[in-house]
Amino acid sequence: MLTARLSRVALPDHADQKYGHDLLPALLEPGTYSVRSEHSEPPWEVDAEARGVHLQVYSLSYGPPGLVGVAPGDVRGTALIRERCDGCCCGLDGRSGSNLACVECGLAVATRVDDCGFWQVVWLDPRAVRPVGVDGPAHPVVSWGALREVYPGTPPVEQPGWWSPRWEAAIAAALAHLLAVSGGKQVVVPDGPVAEAFRKALDTLLPTGPSARELVLAGPGLSAATPDIALVPQHPQTGEVWQCGAEAVVPLATDIWMYLAFNDDRRLAPAVAGMPDIVRRDDPPPLLPWKPFRPDPGVFLRTLARLPAAREPWLRAIYDHVKDHRYSLPCF
Repeated sequence: MLTARLSRVALPDHADQKYGHDLLPALLEPGTYSVRSEHSEPPWEVDAEARGVHLQVYSLSYGPPGLVGVAPGDVRGTALIRERCDGCCCGLDGRSGSNLACVECGLAVATRVDDCGFWQVVWLDPRAVRPVGVDGPAHPVVSWGALREVYPGTPPVEQPGWWSPRWEAAIAAALAHLLAVSGGKQVVVPDGPVAEAFRKALDTLLPTGPSARELVLAGPGLSAATPDIALVPQHPQTGEVWQCGAEAVVPLATDIWMYLAFNDDRRLAPAVAGMPDIVRRDDPPPLLPWKPFRPDPGVFLRTLARLPAAREPWLRAIYDHVKDHRYSLPCF
């Protein structure tokens, strides 16, 4: 057995995110695994219109599809292959392919990634491993109605005032889907947290006009109004997208959607006469970011390139514009 007992979850939006120069935590929670359907390991070749990529990208992997991602702490019975322990800075980045071998047979079975800027994960090679059933109850799939209790929401700001990289990745992926269903028309967003996340990018990338479409939150626990475009949760275990009567739906990671839907960020107004000195203030105020929110441009471009709508000229123009000006656009 090369892993502990695991239950499958959907592949996170930040699986391919490169973020900063610090050590990031594990990509997946302990006791879970996720399967990557795409090719994603060496060898790397020049791009081609293949395997669901609809726009020109720098390179594509010709490694095996179906890699199984697990948390590094859930791996058992492996050892590092010294000659494949390449990295850029503080750890392993997987550039040389499989760098973990089975201690019993010596076969290369997985690739560990833990360098700075990468979410830490071990990718099991599907050509070398196979799933094994175990006795005991499996983790049940959480119902839509119970999701709020299990996934209360991820705050958008982390210490000491940085935007959460999970937010930057999830909003970027949702933005790509949102542009694809917009039809190139203006999308308006009501004031509130959704507007803070999406409005600047939408106003920058889409034209203004009288035939605007509206984006609103929809999902379990919210009113059943039928919007033009609904921003809905994507089930964290199954990957299923919440369905409603909207003309189009845009999937968003459940933990981010939950925070947008149910967190109250309103600030309390100060009392006129102030607070007595004897009152204990044991609830610190929420963290405030030190810069405006910007979606992750790498996640945005990668997601958009894999949507069939990206072949439309107007959306291809947006892709090229972001790719060429990602560091100068106000929304990226």
